[in-house]
Amino acid sequence: MVDGPISPSVTAEPIASAATEDAFRDALDRLSRKVDEGNFERMRWARDEAPKLVRLVELVKGAVADRADIEINEEGGEGNTKRFVIKVHGQRIAALALALDKGRAIASIGTIERSEFAVAPGKPIHTKYANVDEAWMADTLGQLMERIGG
Repeated sequence: MVDGPISPSVTAEPIASAATEDAFRDALDRLSRKVDEGNFERMRWARDEAPKLVRLVELVKGAVADRADIEINEEGGEGNTKRFVIKVHGQRIAALALALDKGRAIASIGTIERSEFAVAPGKPIHTKYANVDEAWMADTLGQLMERIGG
């Protein structure tokens, strides 16, 4: 015999809604943050943001995968940013940076040491991360590379 009332979840059909799962995850996040905000933020970043940054790197590399004359090599990064060097015919041409900030993907380009090519000034290109796909990355890289001069 069961002590106490039966939970409605036992008597009803199992319903796993996204809203219920999100509410539960949010409750667990609030608890984790209360206990140790620093550890929570590191774990949240690894869970939520790191996979997005990995996807941005994959998209960058995939954008030029079929080009033997152009390389985009990862040169490091920190936190929410990845840095790359754009090489054309083996020559270091420009610096590329990709970042995540407040749910947005941000791409920028700049000059690099030992490059004969200047990069025209311009604002970073950004969009909501949900809009990031192969087409966005190709368009963004195309716009940024147009800034590279002679």
